Amino acid sequence: MKKLTALLILILLIAGGIYYYVALPAINLHSPGLWSFIISILAVGGIVLLAFKSIPKAVKTGYIAVFGIIIAVFIVGGLLSSQIINAKKYCQLINISERDFSEDIKEVNYTEIPSLDKDSAEKLGLREMGTMGDLVSQFEVNNLYSQINYNNKPVRVTPLDYGDFFKWLANRKEGIPAYIRIDMTTQDVECVRLDEGIKYSTSEIFNRNIYRHLRFMYPTYIFDDISFEIDDNGTPVWICPVRDYTIGLFGGVKISKVIIVNAQDGSSVSYDIGEVPNWVDRVYSADLLISYYDYYGTLRGGYINSIIGQKGCLQTTMGYNYIALDDDVWVYTGVTSVTGDQSIVGFVLMNQRTAETRYYAVSGAEEYSAMASAEGQVQHLGYKATFPLLLNIADQPTYFMALKDDAGLVKSYAMVNIEKYQIVAVGSSILECEQNYIKLMNSNGIEETDTEEIKEAEGIIERISEVIIDGSSHYFIKLGNNDRLFDVDVVNNIDILNYGINSNVKFSYTEGVDYNIVNDITQ
Repeated sequence: MKKLTALLILILLIAGGIYYYVALPAINLHSPGLWSFIISILAVGGIVLLAFKSIPKAVKTGYIAVFGIIIAVFIVGGLLSSQIINAKKYCQLINISERDFSEDIKEVNYTEIPSLDKDSAEKLGLREMGTMGDLVSQFEVNNLYSQINYNNKPVRVTPLDYGDFFKWLANRKEGIPAYIRIDMTTQDVECVRLDEGIKYSTSEIFNRNIYRHLRFMYPTYIFDDISFEIDDNGTPVWICPVRDYTIGLFGGVKISKVIIVNAQDGSSVSYDIGEVPNWVDRVYSADLLISYYDYYGTLRGGYINSIIGQKGCLQTTMGYNYIALDDDVWVYTGVTSVTGDQSIVGFVLMNQRTAETRYYAVSGAEEYSAMASAEGQVQHLGYKATFPLLLNIADQPTYFMALKDDAGLVKSYAMVNIEKYQIVAVGSSILECEQNYIKLMNSNGIEETDTEEIKEAEGIIERISEVIIDGSSHYFIKLGNNDRLFDVDVVNNIDILNYGINSNVKFSYTEGVDYNIVNDITQ
């Protein structure tokens, strides 16, 4: 009997050790993974126990009883965590306020608009990797592509991975030598070489795997989705939010702490949620923030109302994007009725560092309808629209999207007015698209703000230089009697080719932040 007991314990320990090393459940009663771990190990033990006829029936009966109690606690714990009996508590997970769009979302310079989505960033990253002859044979690009603000610019960053097991063996001592950084406005791609390699990553196999490294350092912490970022000095780090369950055993997820792990040496620092450094951009995942609003929108009238009647029930639309605001990254998504119509009643912005949520009451087209409208403008070319980005153009909430060809390359741009979604403008550059959009709004009775008032200038050209912006030729002009620069889009003002230094020129323009934008050359 003692030998059988020892054998049973040995089998459970071996099975448990393997399961724990692979699945990495947190040693925390709020962790569903821990309960799955316990139930799985007990199930294995039960099978082994039943296989030995010499074990007394009373022992088997007691074992089964314990197993049944654990299953019952798991089920009851799940029920007590559910929305059915906790609708009010789920509504209170969100910190929401109603705001004014034109006050919060300032007009942006078109050179600061991110024009890439994740799919396009991935293609650029792969293309850049293909040019790195010394790396491409050993490493591949991870598909994380976290969007962050870096030096006040929207960028996506992602680490490299080991190509396979044998390439891991050959390179693990030095680590991963670089990461990819993509400027979302200029589309510039850089493979950033590191003096010290990344030794803690998702492609590590054993103890330096970032998930295993975290688990062994913090065995009781339940981690949310981790993300790859770089700090202000370009140092690669892993941002690891820690979950806290506030409703029953498994419900009401909140973020209580953030662990920042240096990806090069594995050192870590723990921060309480209110003390996270400002350079950190992603504490709350987009999916978690969106779930907060969906709880609020559907359950504020009670659980029964969310199922039957659905009076006043709202939900987020299918999809989201990111905008930079107040040096943070905010998740944008529309808000619509649960009946699933093709319009929005407003939209929300959700801060990925603080979880602050702002609601803006703006009715109009939902995102996929706007995407279809934009694609309709270029249907002869077969371009597909990216999920829209929310912009303020002339104090109007506007969907902005890139239009891509079959190869996934950005070919042109579109802007759609959210409230009057029949106003759709396209252009081969962001500047051209913006100018066409403003003209369309004017022709449809939407007045420009004072900052976009059409003005006129005349003078002798003192300096003139050609630059390429978004693939289009522009001339920057300095007049002898004006200190500001003037930007002339050649596509829309072909007459500029007739002018040079010392030529007298007259044109209309709108004022910009760093330079004025020429609308029409009149002389």
